Amino acid sequence: MAMWVFGYGSLVWNPGFAHDARLVGFVRDYRRVFYQGSTDHRGTPEFPGRTVTLEHQPGATCWGVAYKISTEQDKQTALEHLEVREKQYDEKIYLDLYMDSSPKTPAVKNVMVYLATTNKQSNQNYLGPAPLEEMAKQIYLAEGPSGPNKEYLFKLEDALNKIGVVDPHVQDLANAVRKYPDTAVSC
Repeated sequence: MAMWVFGYGSLVWNPGFAHDARLVGFVRDYRRVFYQGSTDHRGTPEFPGRTVTLEHQPGATCWGVAYKISTEQDKQTALEHLEVREKQYDEKIYLDLYMDSSPKTPAVKNVMVYLATTNKQSNQNYLGPAPLEEMAKQIYLAEGPSGPNKEYLFKLEDALNKIGVVDPHVQDLANAVRKYPDTAVSC
């Protein structure tokens, strides 16, 4: 039986594992938010970056990409990769994936999704909501082993645009970060 993984952040443009199929689609009752702290990829423990997680919101939709992984070896390799890459996300949930062509019937059932919860005991890096300008400044300034946090934001914006999705939260943050000059902003 194939395994499906849904990406709504960097997995959209950079899955990092072998897959047999890639479907653009959405999950229901969740929205993408820059509420997860990144101390290992796009920030540091001293100055965390912000990455996306999903927030439950009835009626919302979150567009992204689902990857089908069929062989046992590819599944094992993908899971090993994801457990390291997504280690700051403290929960795995299974959701149904929908597509434009089947908005009422799931295209794929039980797609695996990594989620960062608000539980500070199991997720010490959860940052939560903040004013747009505060989040933009943090994203503009943060940098980690995987590169600048603003690069993550702009790559996500671009990847979503390429699949025909405009996410207002991502767009508003990207526009706010673009207002900063190329020179550093003091903390």
